[in-house]
Amino acid sequence: MSEKLYLYPVWLRLWHAFNALLILSLIASGLIIQNANVDSMLLRFDLSISIHNVSGVLLSVNYLFFILGNVITGNIRFYILEWKGLMGRLIQQSNYYMKGMFNGEQTPFPVNKDRKFNPLQKVSYIVAMYVFVPLVIITGLALIFPETILPRVVGFSGIQLTAMLHATAGFLISIFLMVHVYICTTGKPISKNFKSIVTGWHE
Repeated sequence: MSEKLYLYPVWLRLWHAFNALLILSLIASGLIIQNANVDSMLLRFDLSISIHNVSGVLLSVNYLFFILGNVITGNIRFYILEWKGLMGRLIQQSNYYMKGMFNGEQTPFPVNKDRKFNPLQKVSYIVAMYVFVPLVIITGLALIFPETILPRVVGFSGIQLTAMLHATAGFLISIFLMVHVYICTTGKPISKNFKSIVTGWHE
């Protein structure tokens, strides 16, 4: 009988669900804003901007909840990198994803009460949650309040540069989301990882 671990407390599951909905809303409305075409829009351009702005502000509040929750509950320990031997562990996990799991091998870094993420997950989550998300929030809030943006930055338009950084961060978050969902489908059965984030229990 497999061991059950309670790895996803209620606050984390609520944050995760709300975060996913907001990210999807931002991606959908952001794509419409980036490709404004009256003949092909699913939503009016002005409505898309309103949805994008409201979702962005809510994402900012939700991110603050994530940071405080991690610190208060100690969940942040799962995001702390052990630098010694990191490259070797990343290569080992990469080899597992590229061929090991297709050959029925066991994961080299199984989940336990002290390790929620394998090395690749940990690095990608750190980059996504502590680099890309703060960048998309900061640039997004700056675009909502353009008077806070410097007119010129090293010869470029401040607003244009901010918009480019915002779109780039949003694109990278979208890529992370797709990879994240794909990795979740590698559980056996396929619903295993999705069930864990709903119930809080990992087998």
